[in-house]
Amino acid sequence: MNRIRFLAVLAAGALPFAAALPAIAQTARPTTGAGAPKVIGQPQQPRVVPSMIVLNAKGAKLGGGKLVLEGVSPNAIIFADRPVRSAGHALTAHLLEEWSGNDSFAKTPPNATVSVLMKAKAAVVDAVVVLKSPKLEGDKLTFDVDVLEGDLAGGDGAASVFMDIINLPMARRTSHRGAWYHGTN
Repeated sequence: MNRIRFLAVLAAGALPFAAALPAIAQTARPTTGAGAPKVIGQPQQPRVVPSMIVLNAKGAKLGGGKLVLEGVSPNAIIFADRPVRSAGHALTAHLLEEWSGNDSFAKTPPNATVSVLMKAKAAVVDAVVVLKSPKLEGDKLTFDVDVLEGDLAGGDGAASVFMDIINLPMARRTSHRGAWYHGTN
């Protein structure tokens, strides 16, 4: 038997075993002996946690009562610090749904700091705004805004929008549709 034929027979014999390995790895779970998944840490009741939200974009412009984010990321970062220390992300489109309904950002719009890099000076410009009425078209996100202080003049690089949602705990719809890591208290 030549080498190529020998290797083909060997590979064909090993194929059923090799094909079963990924399935075994995906379904095996540590158990407590009673068949229940192993729990790490102390289980807690789910709860709403006041959180901060960060939107990232390739750039931002501020003027005429509008904030325009170009190349906005399809997901937003959401995190909380002590005592909860949780972090995760949610789709930007889902987050924008928080501006609809009675008890929503439409009623109590969040404040945000918009921070934009200046490429030539290796510096940052920022403005504090109130975010209202978001409109997402492709990767362009536009907010109506009230400017509380600052401006983005000279900002020509990447942008981040740091949203403060102290007036409304982490929004109902988004909190159930995001991916989360929850640390210890």
